[in-house]
Amino acid sequence: MQGELELLRIFRAAAEAPSFREAAIRLGASPQGVTRAVKQLEQHYGEPLFHRSTRQVRITAFGEALLARLAPTLAQFEDLWRPAHTKQQAAVSGLVRVSVPRSLGSRAVLPAMEEIAKQHPAITLDVRLSDRISDAVDEGIDVGLRVGFMRDSRYVAREAAKMRLLTVASPDLIQKLGAPDKIEDLANLPVAAALDQNTGRPWPWYFRAGAQWTPTSPVVIADDADIEMGAVLSGIAFGQLADYMALPHLNSGGLVRVLESEEPSPWGLYVFRPQPGPVAARVRIVFDALASVLSTLSDSQVGSRDRPKPKQKKGG
Repeated sequence: MQGELELLRIFRAAAEAPSFREAAIRLGASPQGVTRAVKQLEQHYGEPLFHRSTRQVRITAFGEALLARLAPTLAQFEDLWRPAHTKQQAAVSGLVRVSVPRSLGSRAVLPAMEEIAKQHPAITLDVRLSDRISDAVDEGIDVGLRVGFMRDSRYVAREAAKMRLLTVASPDLIQKLGAPDKIEDLANLPVAAALDQNTGRPWPWYFRAGAQWTPTSPVVIADDADIEMGAVLSGIAFGQLADYMALPHLNSGGLVRVLESEEPSPWGLYVFRPQPGPVAARVRIVFDALASVLSTLSDSQVGSRDRPKPKQKKGG
C-alpha cells in the first residue's frame, strides 16, 4: 500500500508541475523516477495520463479525472499521518516559481515574501527578475506580475491595481533648464531612456490619447528602471517613471511632475498564473499575497507639487 500511495503522490506532483523535471525537483527525486512512476500508473489503469511532446507535458482528460478523485484522498491521508506539532507549518509547502519585472522585485516581491514566510514557512519562492516578455508556461512559471494589458486566454489574470506613468525631473534640473510645455520640448532636453530588452531599442514614452514619443538622443539609457530613476533623481535627465517608483520622491520633494496634462490613462498591474490544470494551495497563497501587495503599492491619485519657477532665459 505504501508503494501505491507513493506512485499516486508522484502523479499528483507531476500533474501540478509544468514538467516532469520540475515535479522531480519539488519531490527531491529524479526525472527518471517520475517518468517510471507515471508509466507504471498508466499500465495499471490502461490509460495515458499525460500527452508528451518535446516542448511540454500536458495532462489528459483521464488524468484530470483521476487527479480530481485522488487529491482529496491524498490530502486526508497526509493530514492523518502528519504529527500534530508539524501540521500547522507543513500544511502548505513546496516550490513556487515567480516571474517579476525588475522594478517590482524589491517593491512587491520582498513584502510578499515576508508575509508568506510568517504564515507558510514551508513555501519556497524561486524568484526570477526579468523585463523580457516570456512564455510563463514553457518556462515553468507558477505566478507572474505584468504591467499593462493581460488578455492571454492561457492565463488566469487579476488586475490588482492601477499604475500611472509620470514624466518627472529633479527641482534643480527644472530650475536650470525649465520645464517642458509640450511633448515636443522633450527633444531639446536631456532625457533618460529605458531599454526594451525584447527589441534592443528604447521604450517610447506614453502620453494622452495614445500619443508616443521615443527618445532619440538620451543622455542615459539603461535596462534597469532603478538606474534610470537614479539618473533622474540626480538631476542628470528628465524621465518617465511608474508612479510606484516616483511617488516617494514626489512626496519628499526630490522629484517634480511635468507635462501633467499629457499623462496617459492608468495602466493595469496584473498578477497571473497559467490556466491549465489544478492549482496547488501554495500557488494560490503566493498569487493572493502578490495581489495584496500590488493593491497597496500604486497610488493613482498622485498629488501635484508646486513646481519651482523655471530659470528665466536671457533676453526673455
